[in-house]
Amino acid sequence: MAPVDDVLAWGVSLDHLLECKTGQLVFEDFLKTEYSEENLLFWLACENYKKKTSDTEMMVAAKRIFVEFVQVDAPRQINIDCVTREEISENISQPGPNCFNRAQRLIYGLMENDCYPRFLKSEIYQALLEQAERR
Repeated sequence: MAPVDDVLAWGVSLDHLLECKTGQLVFEDFLKTEYSEENLLFWLACENYKKKTSDTEMMVAAKRIFVEFVQVDAPRQINIDCVTREEISENISQPGPNCFNRAQRLIYGLMENDCYPRFLKSEIYQALLEQAERR
């Protein structure tokens, strides 16, 4: 059960929601109902990627993100423009720390303007809000 403050904070901004582990899980459950959880999973993978320090770790993580989310026909292909996709394809052999920044910003914008407002109106969130307010 999520603390009242957390549940209320999730309604303030997408950032508040994503900063909270429970919030991420609840948001992912919601996105699964819309078949768009790849957006969140990609965003989280990018956040994790930015924490990599060794070149080898970065290389392995970048390839995994590319194969899972970015390449055409990826199992969880994200919805990004072909210029961004092409840019990542060109840089994937030498991925830098900012390799996915542009794509991550696009996906964040998509979640913020599209999925997040629907999440706030969803039964999942409304039920949690109701429970939180009753306590």
